[in-house]
Amino acid sequence: MATLDNGQPRVRMMGLWFANENGFYFQAWTFKDIYQQLKENPGVEICFHSQDKEDPYSMMRLRGKVEFVEEPALREQILKDRPFLKDLGAEGPDDPRIVIFRVAHGEAFFWPVKKEGEYPGSDKLKF
Repeated sequence: MATLDNGQPRVRMMGLWFANENGFYFQAWTFKDIYQQLKENPGVEICFHSQDKEDPYSMMRLRGKVEFVEEPALREQILKDRPFLKDLGAEGPDDPRIVIFRVAHGEAFFWPVKKEGEYPGSDKLKF
């Protein structure tokens, strides 16, 4: 995931929590730099790399703006889905240090690659 920090790009690996018709969901901590960067500029770009052994070079890049989500049911669910958060100090679903955000609208670009170095073009999808 790429964000901006004082006009400079910053990238980091993020674990997608889940995706559905409402967007792509992620979790972070308020004490991490990413939280402040997203508050200052919600624009992000995310790259997903293929996990398919038959198509290992393809990717999807997603561009949009994050929305912070405060749904109590999601705050409870994330602790069930990610029990390691408690090991990292999460004190429960009301812990104000836990931040849930999603990318609900934007563009997705798909790069199917037939073999390494062969890019037949990209398909763009608005969501």
